[in-house]
Amino acid sequence: MNSDDVKIDKRHLRTIRTREKLLVAAREVFLENDFQTTTIAQIIKRAGVGYGTAYVHFEGKDELLIVLIETVMDQFHQVAEQPFEPRTAEEAREQIEQQATAFLQLAEQERELLRIVEQAIGVSYAIRTKWKQIRERFIERISRDIRYAQATGLARSDLDPTLVARGWFFANEMYLFEVIREETTATIDEIAKTLTAVYTTGLYPHD
Repeated sequence: MNSDDVKIDKRHLRTIRTREKLLVAAREVFLENDFQTTTIAQIIKRAGVGYGTAYVHFEGKDELLIVLIETVMDQFHQVAEQPFEPRTAEEAREQIEQQATAFLQLAEQERELLRIVEQAIGVSYAIRTKWKQIRERFIERISRDIRYAQATGLARSDLDPTLVARGWFFANEMYLFEVIREETTATIDEIAKTLTAVYTTGLYPHD
């Protein structure tokens, strides 16, 4: 490795460290305050980097929160992307309930940051747009699972998979926000079981 390569590697490492400092600082400041009262100046000061350096990496607090959202939602997408190849309607119901439970458990684990996200959705066009993209990715994945179940004869073929997927996702999203606001007295298991029962009873015909 020549000296130029060493310089590039060191510069790349500094870039990674600076971004990480800003993201760690952003999470801390968001959680201490809220989205609206947090400023990019507070984040930069907490990170201990220069203004010019910070703006090379992020345009503002919205962009910082978007990266934090992506990191958190990767966990949710891992749940959604699990293989779905049930052989019976009962297997489908069990897997769907497991996914719904895991989805809400993650919401509970990431409650603090998701509260900030909910605030930001209401006031930031960039965050609202990002959340819509996340939502559509989930809906497309659910639609694929429904189409599989329809193709294998497990699910009703007379229902539009995208419409069903949207209804299922929005029901889960509503409870996700209720969980993070701590507005429900029901347990996660109770919510997941009830949602799944309603959803699968309509989608999977009785024998």
